Amino acid sequence: MSTTANQEAMTPRQVGRAFIGLLLALLVAMLSSTIVSNALPTILADLNGSQSQYTWVVTATLLASTASTPIWGKLSDLFSKKMLYQLSIVIFTLGSVLGGISQSMPELIAFRAVQGLGLGGMQALVQVVIAAMISPRDRGRYSGYIGAVMALATVAGPLLGGLIVDSPLGWRWNFWITVPVAVVAFIVLGKTLHLPVFKQKVKIDWLGATLLVGGVSLLLIWVSLAGGSFAWWSWSTLCYVAGGVAALALAVFVETKVSAPVVPLRLFRNRTFTLAIIGSLSVGTAMFGGAVFLGQYYQLARGYSPTHAGLMTIPMMLGLFLSSTIAGQFISRTGRTKPWMVGGAILLVASLFLLSTIDHHTNLVLMGIYLALLGIGVGALMQNLVLVVQNTVAMKDMGSSSSSVTFFRTLGGSAGVSALGALLAAKVSSHVTSALSALGINAGSAPTGGGSLNLGALPEPFQSIVRAAYGDSIGSVFFAGGIIAVVTLIAVLFIKDVPLRRSIDLTSENAEAAPAGVPGPVTGSAVHGVVTGPSGRPLAGVAVTLTDTSGQQVARALTAADGSYRLPAPSNASYLLITSAGSFQPSAVMVTLNGKPVRRDVEMAGAGGLSGVVRTAGGQPVGGATLVLTDERGEVVASSITGGDGWYHFDDVGGGVHTLTVTAAGHQPSATPLVTTEGEQATHDVELVRTARLAGVVRAGREDRPVAEAQVTLLDPAGEVVATTLTDEEGRYSFTDLPAGDYTLVTSGYAPVAAPLEVIAGTPLSRDVELTHPTR
Repeated sequence: MSTTANQEAMTPRQVGRAFIGLLLALLVAMLSSTIVSNALPTILADLNGSQSQYTWVVTATLLASTASTPIWGKLSDLFSKKMLYQLSIVIFTLGSVLGGISQSMPELIAFRAVQGLGLGGMQALVQVVIAAMISPRDRGRYSGYIGAVMALATVAGPLLGGLIVDSPLGWRWNFWITVPVAVVAFIVLGKTLHLPVFKQKVKIDWLGATLLVGGVSLLLIWVSLAGGSFAWWSWSTLCYVAGGVAALALAVFVETKVSAPVVPLRLFRNRTFTLAIIGSLSVGTAMFGGAVFLGQYYQLARGYSPTHAGLMTIPMMLGLFLSSTIAGQFISRTGRTKPWMVGGAILLVASLFLLSTIDHHTNLVLMGIYLALLGIGVGALMQNLVLVVQNTVAMKDMGSSSSSVTFFRTLGGSAGVSALGALLAAKVSSHVTSALSALGINAGSAPTGGGSLNLGALPEPFQSIVRAAYGDSIGSVFFAGGIIAVVTLIAVLFIKDVPLRRSIDLTSENAEAAPAGVPGPVTGSAVHGVVTGPSGRPLAGVAVTLTDTSGQQVARALTAADGSYRLPAPSNASYLLITSAGSFQPSAVMVTLNGKPVRRDVEMAGAGGLSGVVRTAGGQPVGGATLVLTDERGEVVASSITGGDGWYHFDDVGGGVHTLTVTAAGHQPSATPLVTTEGEQATHDVELVRTARLAGVVRAGREDRPVAEAQVTLLDPAGEVVATTLTDEEGRYSFTDLPAGDYTLVTSGYAPVAAPLEVIAGTPLSRDVELTHPTR
């Protein structure tokens, strides 16, 4: 199986533009999950829906997105990631449009399932696409932005949904409002996303995918219906659980036999991958459960409106936003993820146990502090659990591994929310029964609503009893969540602290990588040689892989300090020799072994790069700056102009001594000598000193008329001439690009006039001059 990329790596500016498209797509995906929550009562009234159909409007999307997540991930390992992401946007948009024109509840439920299929792809593939563009070391801050978008969608969704329902637009626009943004995301990604396309023989495990989806669907259906449509302990439960477990067991068996499994089971031999999966389960429970049960608490126990209830969760979302963003920035600088994950897990456990103490009288300020801690903990964990997995697997497994973490996080959230919801219902019923018994009232004959959430229909005394029951029961839900979160803390503590690599694909940095194929026996025949760069310099640490004609790995090694390598392999066979390293273009050549060692020297094409940011001393980026890179002979190697963010990037910069010159209007020019290493990406930020402009008019004193051709001279504190000029016909003069400092302005034309002045960098200065003795 040959694997060749037909496109070059994306530049940082291209990555930034494509990332905007990814965030837009993720925003509409997350909004679709939250925006309908406040609209569901109105939708059911309009379409004559039942309580069970109310549940299935949510469950249909959850089932489709959760079950399809690993399939989207596997397809991304086989096909174009860009094409698949755009396809998921199309499916999501189609489901949204159809959902908005639904005329009955069965239609709406079916179209929500279509929407969920696209949603699964958009959520699973965003991490896969980012992994194909950005190295793990630089990926932290991007993951922080993803967490921030998820927090924004979680807060804004219910508020926006309630606003749309109450407006003349009506509930159907809860589905249509995301369509324009999805279309914009599709167009932006089509124009900006340029990922390498890998050509390989495609094999899809349809049987394993069917069994996996079927098993997960049966278990999720059971969790969503048990305790409502049928008892937890019943024949229906037995059928659902037995069917789901049997389907998943068959899926595991099939995955061990096929050559291209949907979820490669060998990944579970990677300790980091397995522990991240375990940790993601309770993070999903905390993330989804927090939003669901807090909404019920504020509305039912405290009597707030849906909009007000959404506003009360802002501390949690603000904590998640700040935590994910700040952690991402620090992780990109240091390459360390474990301290943030351990800290996040501790805060997650502590906040859930603190929330377990709340009741219907808890101080809301104290409640806000608990929620902020919960958001900080989730923000430090959620995206970093995906990041540590991506750091320890090769690009060929990136889709499967990333989507698996997302899959188990969503699975844990959906199953946990349903189970904790059943616990909440049981606790509420127990509290209501106890309260009524204390009043001497039979719970069976009391008008408590029969489990309905429409408390406004109850008499006032019974409203207070039910509200207090919800407020006093919610703590048990968070206590159970805290126990589950302890598992996350233990899993995170045992994750190996591996620094994030700077390469897109796995090379030599990570000792704990995905298990490789079984190497062939050493028989005396081997491939050996030296790997060099374009200049002939030996390259150390290059990954050299030998595969057979079926694509199975035979041997793998890293080049030594002198660039040499040796790969043993069975004789009388043909092999594919693949080399990859850093920013060099990977190469692949065929070799045939006939019982003797075969020498294959490899010269890797491509060179390093130079990038950075041009900014002022105060940290403000300088846009429109011109950069010129010259070599030691003075020849221009490359030139560029910064954008509004001050970012610049040079491709194909060879090793040697260079000079980087930067000029920008209103700033002093800068010239810096640099030493670059062949094949490596260098970073150099440039700090420019702001300058000022001095201008004014020279006039005759008594007549107040402008004086032409008057000489204006600027002196520094030492008396040296800085600049000199003559006034024009209107008596005007100007000096540009002046550094900050003290000067003396001398004007002559009649009697000379000298005046001190102070120039402040970046501040225009105007100074008119009056000459006292005009010549008549």
